[in-house]
Amino acid sequence: MIKSLIRAAAIGTLMAGTSLATVAVAQESGSSTGAMDAPGASNTMEPDSGMTGDSDMSSDAEMPAEGDMAASGDMPMVGGAPMDPAKPIPENASAASNLTTLVAAVQAAGLVETLGGEGPFTVFAPTNEAFEALPEGTVETLLEPENKDQLTKILTYHVVPAEATSAAAMQMIEDDGGKHNVTTVSGDTLTLQMDGDNLVVFDESGNAATVTQADVMQSNGVVHIIDTVLMPQ
Repeated sequence: MIKSLIRAAAIGTLMAGTSLATVAVAQESGSSTGAMDAPGASNTMEPDSGMTGDSDMSSDAEMPAEGDMAASGDMPMVGGAPMDPAKPIPENASAASNLTTLVAAVQAAGLVETLGGEGPFTVFAPTNEAFEALPEGTVETLLEPENKDQLTKILTYHVVPAEATSAAAMQMIEDDGGKHNVTTVSGDTLTLQMDGDNLVVFDESGNAATVTQADVMQSNGVVHIIDTVLMPQ
């Protein structure tokens, strides 16, 4: 059933994307969507930051230039497909065989154009297996047109309106004493922590998603692959 819905969404006409500002304002939360919030932290960026956009997360880590990565052919592989750092998030995601459910959901919510925009964005991208772990019937229900608002809120809960590398995230976790809160496009909060060497993302109910592949660079941000779907309250 899930595969047929995904196929239908993939071949259907893509719905027009709304701006992230419009999506954020549509949520009932009063939280700001323009910053990565940390208690006591300023919203200024360090010169050598691993973070771009409206954010206070910073890191001294340097990423290879897009041209150098593309020229060397050293592109990260996701779902058996190379992720081209010169392409935007939706275009790369649509090539990954392990992100087909996420891609179908983004299409159903009308967020393709939005996530293909200038950004920058950080996307915590759940795999197909993460969606399959949800209670039976959840994905099918969310893909129904009448549930578009709920689907949009869940998807934008996985998006931060800034570019955050794993190095930037880990530095802020350390600076904040072991955990760092970020405000997502949905207006809700995610909490970043470390579990040994693993970067872990907690939703507002305490459910944890482990980053299984970090720093998949895009032309308009960065994607971190996660193993659990995060749910806002």
